[in-house]
Amino acid sequence: MGAGKTTIGRGLARALGREFVDLDHELEARCGVRVPVIFEIEGEAGFRRREAAALEECTQRRNI
Repeated sequence: MGAGKTTIGRGLARALGREFVDLDHELEARCGVRVPVIFEIEGEAGFRRREAAALEECTQRRNI
């Protein structure tokens, strides 16, 4: 069970009329594998590098 970030984030984005981006889903789409597989292959450090790069790119998008 998660902390509720996705649930709160989606609701907040909807209320503000913004796009919601789930970073885990974004990474899975980019890598073509699920997050646990990224951890297994690259370890936490590799996952965090990918996560930081994806987040940086997302900050360049409009309306999120």
